Amino acid sequence: MPTVAIVGAGPGMGLAIARTFGSRGFDVALIARTKEKLQTLVGQLGEEGITAEAFPADVLDRPSLTAALDAVKTRFGAIDVLEYSPAPHSPVPGHTLAAPSEVTVDNLQPQIEYVFYGALTAAQAVLPAMREAGAGTLLFTTGGGSVDPVPMLGNVNAAAAALRNWVINLDKELAGSGVHAAHVAISVWIGGGGPEGFPTATPEQIAPLYWDLHEDRNRSEAVFNA
Repeated sequence: MPTVAIVGAGPGMGLAIARTFGSRGFDVALIARTKEKLQTLVGQLGEEGITAEAFPADVLDRPSLTAALDAVKTRFGAIDVLEYSPAPHSPVPGHTLAAPSEVTVDNLQPQIEYVFYGALTAAQAVLPAMREAGAGTLLFTTGGGSVDPVPMLGNVNAAAAALRNWVINLDKELAGSGVHAAHVAISVWIGGGGPEGFPTATPEQIAPLYWDLHEDRNRSEAVFNA
């Protein structure tokens, strides 16, 4: 059975992506900070006939993320698809929002650690085996501000744009290797409760895009708009 590893798995996009791949025969490895929340998702997926397991790790603790992905490989074998989309559902210490003119090294660095360095760590843990096998998919998610920046997210968008640039460039490097990398920019508010007038979409509406990128392998970026 092929395996998808979802870094930053939660009850929204992570669960929807897990269902999208799991319903197509993938085993699912869920990686996030809180074991109890992951176990709840594992239970939900199990009731739907999807094999899933929890692998707690913190993307800000890079050795723990590497160890979790190694544990996935021990449990399931090769990781065929990596999806990276950590999104804080509660405040992360040291993370604040800043307008472009208010961006400093101190408020940008935590965003780079969270958004970009975590992605690099995850990729380094799985890419060598994918290259050796000549197959694999690497998917990385940011908000739409990585493409069309939003002033209130000056520091977040800068970190996300760095990740976007790297992913697109990585896919160029991997051309012809059998390994595909792609960036997903989500330019909608996921679920309800967003700012007035801001477009919204459900995780279930967005998740099929990840399958399309894995299957079609013909583009290094997709922007989801309402």
